[in-house]
Amino acid sequence: MTRPTRNVMVLVTVMLSAQVGAAQPSPGTEGETLLAAEQAFAAAAAQADVVTALTAMFAPDVIMPGPPGVLHRGLSAVAASLRSNPDNVEGRVEWTPIRLGLSADGQHGFTFGFMTLRKKDGSAMPLKYMAYWVKGPSGWRVAGYKRARRPEGEVSTTPMAPLLPAALVPVKHDAAHLDALRASLSAAEKAFSDEAQTIGLGAAFTKWGSDTAVNMGGPTNAGYVVGPVAIGKSVGAGAPGPTSPVEWSTDVALVASSGDLGISFGYIRSHGKPPEGAPPNGSPFFTIWHRPSATAPWRYIAE
Repeated sequence: MTRPTRNVMVLVTVMLSAQVGAAQPSPGTEGETLLAAEQAFAAAAAQADVVTALTAMFAPDVIMPGPPGVLHRGLSAVAASLRSNPDNVEGRVEWTPIRLGLSADGQHGFTFGFMTLRKKDGSAMPLKYMAYWVKGPSGWRVAGYKRARRPEGEVSTTPMAPLLPAALVPVKHDAAHLDALRASLSAAEKAFSDEAQTIGLGAAFTKWGSDTAVNMGGPTNAGYVVGPVAIGKSVGAGAPGPTSPVEWSTDVALVASSGDLGISFGYIRSHGKPPEGAPPNGSPFFTIWHRPSATAPWRYIAE
């Protein structure tokens, strides 16, 4: 069900190509390079175990939330976490992206979609995944990654419209500029958490979401939860009321030099004593953020 098909990939390519110019690089052409990179990794996965297939596309400094409730940092730590599950060592994995986003400098992007892990015994485990990509000397590589189990059920692999900038801008390398952008994203994440304490978790997720934001959903959601209103309702269902039982903050932030796309990694912590069996340091998370320009407010786009 989740194997990339020619029709799905052609549809994504056509949607991207609609913005391709003939002479100069454009958001569409840069988006196609990211899509092509992911397609190549997905094709190679058919001949490799899950650990090998996934780590082949990871950057050396990749960060991945995982058991036992930590942010695994760096390729070695992430690979070790994956290898701790025998299904990743013995199984095979296939996946289909359903949306792509790109920064205006053409150096950062994200994808998310559906995945199937084929176990050694032939059984299938349905999954969802989300990846944050950074373009470097070796091409596109994943800097942030997460996946989650999803229940059995039909899902649509029809691509969502790609999130592309109106035009490409030059890459900036100034360290102070990049530090300021990361600080602005961390401040937005804190403001998001702070407001949840006074208006409630569901209301905060509704307010801080982009119009086309997605949430991976919970154990009863086969597909993604789409739109800030639906996300707010889903997240707030377990925590109704004008306050939030949790707070969160940024430990690491990555932001494109164009200031319009970034990712925030951190931990979600309960107020008071953690629930029985909860990770002692909180639950790891990452949130992908977007804004139409470097002066507009940040809003989450995928989390």
